[in-house]
Amino acid sequence: MYRAEVFVTLKAVVNDPAGLTIRGGLHALGFESVKDVRAGKYLVITVDEPDEDHARARVEDMAHQLLANAVIEDFRVELRPEPALQSPSPARGGGQGGGGS
Repeated sequence: MYRAEVFVTLKAVVNDPAGLTIRGGLHALGFESVKDVRAGKYLVITVDEPDEDHARARVEDMAHQLLANAVIEDFRVELRPEPALQSPSPARGGGQGGGGS
């Protein structure tokens, strides 16, 4: 089991209107030292693959096919082993919350 952190950012040559808006907001709040802001996406994906090489290959395939637009975005993947997730036991109250109706 591996935990992948995927960082998707606009390529440096692509205009970043969200980043410009955030920078303007920070300046309005008095953070004048901010010179540049680039906005992006951060995703955490847990994959059940036999080894790190397979896990990285699968996550990079995901990024190429769906998570990042190769024309305007770059991505990087950080990967680390993750302990196996345990499904909550219904006997321990691990079901969906809610109480009665």
